[in-house]
Amino acid sequence: MDGEGFNNKERLVNDLRTLMTDAEELLRVTASQAGEKIGAARQRIEQSLTEGRKALADAEQTLVTKSKECAEIADDYVRENPWSAVGMAAAVGLVFGLMIRGK
Repeated sequence: MDGEGFNNKERLVNDLRTLMTDAEELLRVTASQAGEKIGAARQRIEQSLTEGRKALADAEQTLVTKSKECAEIADDYVRENPWSAVGMAAAVGLVFGLMIRGK
């Protein structure tokens, strides 16, 4: 999995978590409100929150699984190509060092 895809999924999980928190707060604030329409809206929101919690749990599990897969792939590569990995790390360190020094 590429870094951008991982970041997008992580951002989506965080956005879902924020949305759920906001919806729960809305339910708490409107708890004392009466009326048929408000009751129906609250019921739909509660159902959506239940489904959202399940989707969030699934998304988090997928992120954990994909992260482990990426770590295993990287570990296998480093074990099979230790000098290539050392060379790449040195090159990245050199580039960062030049960037920092240049500022």
